[in-house]
Amino acid sequence: MSREAQTVHPAFPETADIATASEGYAARFGGAVGAWMLAVQERIVAELLPAVTSVTVLDVGGGHGQLAVPLCRAGYDVTVVGSDERCRERIAEWVAAGRCRFVVGNLIALPFPERSFDVALAFRLLPHCAAWPTLIAELCRVARCMVLVDYPTRESLNVLAPTLFGAKRRLEGNTRRWRLFRHAEVAAEFRKHGYACHARQGQFFLPMVLHRVLHCRPLSVRLEALATRLGLTARWGSPVIVRMDRLPDQSAGAR
Repeated sequence: MSREAQTVHPAFPETADIATASEGYAARFGGAVGAWMLAVQERIVAELLPAVTSVTVLDVGGGHGQLAVPLCRAGYDVTVVGSDERCRERIAEWVAAGRCRFVVGNLIALPFPERSFDVALAFRLLPHCAAWPTLIAELCRVARCMVLVDYPTRESLNVLAPTLFGAKRRLEGNTRRWRLFRHAEVAAEFRKHGYACHARQGQFFLPMVLHRVLHCRPLSVRLEALATRLGLTARWGSPVIVRMDRLPDQSAGAR
């Protein structure tokens, strides 16, 4: 069946990706510290994805380009779905060059048939999506083999985030409220749709806002390297990147 998107109504109930695809949001990852944080995310995702770059990838809410661009650069067959035409802007160059497809669609009722893509991704989206169980269900539905998502977890120093939200907003300016997850509740939601955890990896032990405040990449790198050696990141790292694989009894036709 074709992977071409069906026609959808332009007004959708979930539009959290508009903010993350904006220039203002991208500025939060500007400079050497921001580039380092994105490199950490990119490295983990590269380790979790299949090495064969011919696999098809759907990046849900990925108009920020944090993964779509490096995946296109690496040769993956990438489609980005966004809730608004504005979400195309940061990846417009890649779309215009034919190296990436962009589709406007409902993020919690994806305009694609079941198992249309080998892999489905959703980054910077789950904690801002009120209907996050529906988002997970849709990711599982359209993926043939695996799903990758990221989320901040209560099982980390992020447990202090609600208390420090005001200070974080003053420092970052465009911080939105977000949901903290427990690993078990995310895994349980994926299990409902026939997926099990293949790997889970925390990105940073210290809160990302602290690294932005320090504004010193060498110091941040050293602090996080120490946390990794001490096993702190493995146990309490956040945001977490998790790879969920379709269970064998539901993987007919998977690559």
